[in-house]
Amino acid sequence: MIRVEYIWIDGTKPTPQLRGKTKFITDFAERMNDWIFDGSSTYQAVNLGTDCILRPVKTYIDPRYKLAFIVLCEVYNINGTPHSTNTRRKLVEICNEEEVKAADPVVGFEQEYFIMQGPGRPLGFPKDINSYPPPQGPYYCGVGGDRAFGRNIADAHANDCIETEISICGVNAEVAPGQWEYQIGGPDVDIIKACDDLWVSRYLLMRHTEGGYFISLEQKPVAGDWNGSGMHTNFSTIKMRMAGGIEEIEKACEKLSKRVQQHLDTYGHGYESRLTGKHETARYDKFSWGVSDRAASVRIPYNVARDGCGYFEDRRPGANADPYRVAHIMIDTVVMSGT
Repeated sequence: MIRVEYIWIDGTKPTPQLRGKTKFITDFAERMNDWIFDGSSTYQAVNLGTDCILRPVKTYIDPRYKLAFIVLCEVYNINGTPHSTNTRRKLVEICNEEEVKAADPVVGFEQEYFIMQGPGRPLGFPKDINSYPPPQGPYYCGVGGDRAFGRNIADAHANDCIETEISICGVNAEVAPGQWEYQIGGPDVDIIKACDDLWVSRYLLMRHTEGGYFISLEQKPVAGDWNGSGMHTNFSTIKMRMAGGIEEIEKACEKLSKRVQQHLDTYGHGYESRLTGKHETARYDKFSWGVSDRAASVRIPYNVARDGCGYFEDRRPGANADPYRVAHIMIDTVVMSGT
């Protein structure tokens, strides 16, 4: 028997969630067949005609089982058209534009998250809701049981990503207790694969906490003087990566400054609570960019400014953002000039 887990993105609002169901097959080729599911139970259909179609688009090895695969799917209506929640299909379409192919855009994501032991209580917080750990300072890239909470989960997740051939390229403890980050994508990774990998990596991560804890991708899961969680997005085109590309990066920043709200609308629910101008963020209503500035909306890394080419980092996308939508609007604004 071969175990095949079909996973997809549902219609939950304001933040879509992952769903999955398993089939067991004997014919290896069957794993790529379409499969029907009940859209009325995933906020993707109402009343009559609730069938929706899962259409496999990418297959990953499932590291937890022998002879097992994770199949990432797009959702389609029964008439064969992409479902309104199918944001991947829109990214594929824009990436097939000749102008986009020529620009060769590349994206990398820095996915932050909290490991939670209960509502509003990350791992590392006292269980007493009136007590708090020491202030932020020792936790970022920290080592030791009094500051690196949940390393076993973060490391196990990273190992799963490596075995699954997801394009993970780094992991670190983040600024708040129980907060971690990993990085997906990069210069040698196709932009659609980077987005696919991020969604599947989220699935693997959430599966690791089904025994007691849970993963929060909320942008500000803990009120007060604690960092929120982002999905900083690194973006470049071939011209940016060539000698003198800093000029193209500056042009991109100018384009981004003209479409602030359009971008914020795709950067995940709750950005107002995180993008306050504190905790290494710029205010959501004030666009800025600068070299080595983590309090700017867009940061140009020091080494990029030094070398005169490379990429820029948009620090506004939240941890719960849809990478397909983020990549799409980045391409639309920077490559297609917002047309």
